[in-house]
Amino acid sequence: MGDERARATRRTFLRRGGLLMAGAGLGAAGFAEAADVTDRKLPIRAGAAGATRLQPSRPGRGELLVTWAVETDRKLVALTFDDGPRPEWTTLVLDTLERHRAPATFFMVGQRAQRHAPVVRGRMNGHEVGNHTWAHRDLARTDPAEARTELRRAHDAIQEATGQGPSLLRPPYGHLGGGAVLAAAELGYHLVFWSQQMLEKHFHDDPGAQAREVVAKTQPGTILLAHDVGKPERLVGIRALPELIEGLRGRGYEFVTVSELMRARRGPPGSTE
Repeated sequence: MGDERARATRRTFLRRGGLLMAGAGLGAAGFAEAADVTDRKLPIRAGAAGATRLQPSRPGRGELLVTWAVETDRKLVALTFDDGPRPEWTTLVLDTLERHRAPATFFMVGQRAQRHAPVVRGRMNGHEVGNHTWAHRDLARTDPAEARTELRRAHDAIQEATGQGPSLLRPPYGHLGGGAVLAAAELGYHLVFWSQQMLEKHFHDDPGAQAREVVAKTQPGTILLAHDVGKPERLVGIRALPELIEGLRGRGYEFVTVSELMRARRGPPGSTE
């Protein structure tokens, strides 16, 4: 069973790796629904035919590490929130996490971090921040110069608001294209997607059912996607947080940031076993 799952994981990775390389050459790749894949290093190539290897601005960065989940024997899970900060929802999330002493990783939109800096200033202790671009643009539709501008502006705004300089990047919509790939590699970002997500619209106004769904499906090394900004239906996921945290802890899980989760991986980064 373990060998078959490992083979399936590698097949899925190869399929997604092919999509990413097609995006690097042709302009777009989508990862809107994550699969059972883990840390993998992908070679970065530029040009319409994907024939020229990128020469990164930082020495030794010839590969881009992309993570959907982490292979680990420990019962660890990383809770992540996209699209914030905004006063109402982000404050509610931070209050809940503080009450339950659960760390999380927040992939922030730079424009919102700048505008709502008081919401997160002084409240990120124990949490981690990541870059979610300046204005939540689809990076698959930008050229390298535009992508660099989006990421750099967001980086500076997030660092100013939180005191942390992000090293993780989650592209909006889970889309990644050639310009974004090159900019991420040049700026030294580690790309982070997800292996499980809140499905708020499936549960309407039933936070308990949403929490139970997540608890039942979580596996060691899961990166869970949630949002602290968005349509009202996403409040279902936020209201599910207390029951979700208690349910996972009842199954022996520990909450960690994405970086902490990656440090707990089994084997070296990019290994296939």
